[in-house]
This record gives sequence, structure tokens and C-alpha cells, in this order.
Amino acid sequence: MTMPNFLLIGAAKSGTSSLYYYLKQHPQIYMPASRDQKEPDFFTLEGESKERIGPNGIHFMGNAITDLESYQELFAEVTDEIAIGEASTSYIYSEKAPQRIHNYIPNAKIIAILRDPAERAFSHFLFSLSNGREPEPDFKKTLEQEDWRVENNWSFQWHHKRRGFYYLQLKRYFDLFPPNQIKVCLYEDIRKDPIALTQDIFKFLGVDDTFVLNVAKVHNPTNVAKNQTLNTLLNRPNPIKDSLKLFMPMGIRKKIAGVLKKKNLGKPKLSPKIRKQLIAEYREDILKLQDLIGRDLSKWLEV
Repeated sequence: MTMPNFLLIGAAKSGTSSLYYYLKQHPQIYMPASRDQKEPDFFTLEGESKERIGPNGIHFMGNAITDLESYQELFAEVTDEIAIGEASTSYIYSEKAPQRIHNYIPNAKIIAILRDPAERAFSHFLFSLSNGREPEPDFKKTLEQEDWRVENNWSFQWHHKRRGFYYLQLKRYFDLFPPNQIKVCLYEDIRKDPIALTQDIFKFLGVDDTFVLNVAKVHNPTNVAKNQTLNTLLNRPNPIKDSLKLFMPMGIRKKIAGVLKKKNLGKPKLSPKIRKQLIAEYREDILKLQDLIGRDLSKWLEV
């Protein structure tokens, strides 16, 4: 059965969705087609339960794959593609994934894309808030709760800060795989010139690097409601919505609701005070990461 020969390991909210969709366009690259298959998390959760702990008790990871046979089925439609891969952002954070990957596919190429860890943590929080996963609307409070969450075995989806200590995480891969099998990119690279970055990765994967891809679409953007009261009013049953049904046609109601929902969406900015606190915690890790990957990360240390 087929196994992948490259993995996009994360980090979450660092451009992995965009990179996944860019790579999938190449005819010599095979990646599972369905969005539900984008993050199988196999090497993180192999042989383990899909039931994890979260804010509401048991959180079931329905899209996760925990057995080898089901994982190999993701690649059943591979034909003559040169590069075969998948993207699971838990792999960079998982302590178990690097060794499992090395055991199964020691010659695999590893791709990571990293973002300013303070901004990544905030973006991860906003994304979790927007999809209803994060129960605490105050970012500062989630940071204060994080050690408690980890100690009480909350799943990695609710770890906003800890997932940004990249040196510690990538070192596990550099200890197992030779440097020529690891490519580390930055979020700034994909924002500045996605075509150049992706073509560089094409070279790394040994496929035709002259292939022209479409980078027009923004993938997996994060937007949250600016006014939570209005958001609740528009999205949940309530007497006001019931009364409008009596004299306003459904088509008009939906059109008005759609406009209001769009206007109510936005993306808050990380407060300088919290950023300063986070940078103080990340500073040593960032400095070590600079040396590990040979990139200037001084911008990440700016408040």
C-alpha cells in the first residue's frame, strides 16, 4: 500500500491551508482531495482514541485517522505522481509524531511553515472563537488558563500559546531527519510571493518547478463577529426574528441578514501589551530557532 513521501507538518494558522491548495494544483503532486482529509493527524494519534478532552467534556475528532490501513486508503488513487503527501498541523506540535514518521517513512521530506508566534497564537484563538470551539472570548484569559488546560489534558486544539515554541518542536525533527529532508518556510514568504515560495518547494519535492499555479483565492481566512450581540441575534432563534416572519418575505430576510453578517465580521488586532508579554516568553525560543533554520527572525521580536 502507498505511503506519503512528504508531509506538511504545520504550524496551524501560518499559511498551511493556502500551501496545501497550491501544492495540490500540481499534476505531479498527489494530496488527498477532500477538505475533510486535509488533516488526518495519523502520526499524532496512531492507535489512540479519537475522543479527546475539551471544554465541554469529550471532544470527538471525527476526521482523524488512527489506523494504518485507513491512512493508506487516503492514497489509494495515486497513479504516477512523483510527490505524495498530506498536511496535518498537529505534527509539528506532537511529541510522538516525529518518531512515528521516522519509523514508517524515514526518507520522507518534511515541510514546515512558521509565523510570528505571538500573531499565530492570537490568530489561532480567533479562529477557534469563530468556529465555536473556544469558549472563552478573552484572549488574555485563555493564555492564563493554558497551563491548567494542558494539565487537565485538554486536546491540542485549545493550546494557543504552546504551539508557538517552534525551536523545541522542530528540533525533534532535526534530531531524526537529515537537514536536506527538511524545508522550513515563513508566513512572510507566502504572503510576499506565494508563487516563488511554492516553486521553491516544487524543486525541493523534485517536481516540475515551472508549473504555473493559481494563487488568487484566500484559503481559511479568520474573521470573527465584531458585535457578539448582533451575531447572536442573526444566528440564533429569538422573538425578533419570529416577529419579522409575519410581515417580511423569507428572501428579503435572508438578504438583509446576509448583509448584516458580512458587515459585522472583522479581524481584531493583538494588543501591544499582550504581544509584549508573549514575546518575552517566546524570545529564547525565537533566538534558538534563528540559528537552527538560518533565517533572520528579528521582526518577530518587535513589539
